[in-house]
Amino acid sequence: INSVTGEEDRLEAVLPVVAEYNVPVIAISNDESGISYDPRVRFAVAKKIVERAESYGIAREDVIIDPLAMPVGAIRTAGADLFTLVRMIREELGCNTMCGASNISFGLPHRHLINSAFIAMAMASGMTCAITNPLEEAIRNTIYAADVLMGHDEDCTRYLIQTRKADAAAKASAATQSGV
Repeated sequence: INSVTGEEDRLEAVLPVVAEYNVPVIAISNDESGISYDPRVRFAVAKKIVERAESYGIAREDVIIDPLAMPVGAIRTAGADLFTLVRMIREELGCNTMCGASNISFGLPHRHLINSAFIAMAMASGMTCAITNPLEEAIRNTIYAADVLMGHDEDCTRYLIQTRKADAAAKASAATQSGV
């Protein structure tokens, strides 16, 4: 279910439905006070949601925390704060995390550069899912490379398959352009 926040009325409306249908829920780290820039406050909201979900019999692995990626162009510490928060959620709450990855680069030029670096760094911090553009080659390649570096791609298989496909496509494109 997308989604529940830490607001009391939302918790009381959404969590019984999550429990009844035994489905995962995305939990957004804001409450009645809005979105805090302080990662400790957003962590406290996430913890509140997880604990309330458990009171309804919802397992922690079924609560996917969105720590809220804020635009780094407007909030200088947004990236570092998110990485800190993701680590706290994984280590202290044991929950999966996800976010809208491109939010981090909002308002900046060449967003794909920021987004690619962000994805790799978020993965290294423990983020398990991101909402991103699957058609953006830089993002896909970053994910394949990060999976290799983090030991998530046994024997580099997915990375090798993807790079071979990319190399074959580039070769075919070059041949077409040269008239061969």
